[in-house]
Amino acid sequence: MTDPRHHFETFKVRGGQLLDRIREIIEEGNARRVILKKDNRVLLEFPLSVGVGGAAAAVLFAPTLAAVGAIAALVSDVDVIIERRPAPPQELPPAEQQPPNGDANA
Repeated sequence: MTDPRHHFETFKVRGGQLLDRIREIIEEGNARRVILKKDNRVLLEFPLSVGVGGAAAAVLFAPTLAAVGAIAALVSDVDVIIERRPAPPQELPPAEQQPPNGDANA
């Protein structure tokens, strides 16, 4: 069963690109959790604070990035799963008022 409040994005990354891709995800600031898997085994799972980006992310997630770097050095291909909260639906502009019988010329 999927949770409508969360959206999951999965992609495969080579070990050398892993650290750069994780940094990009952290700086985007809209991810809630990152899971790293190799052969259906969870290697690392860590939550992210929503809205933390840029320099603050580098300081707060330095230990996590060190762990990601160590994993990148040991494995060749890693599945990255990103849990995101879906964007709030945009409101539609109000529809023009139509006469009850559907005749626009009335």
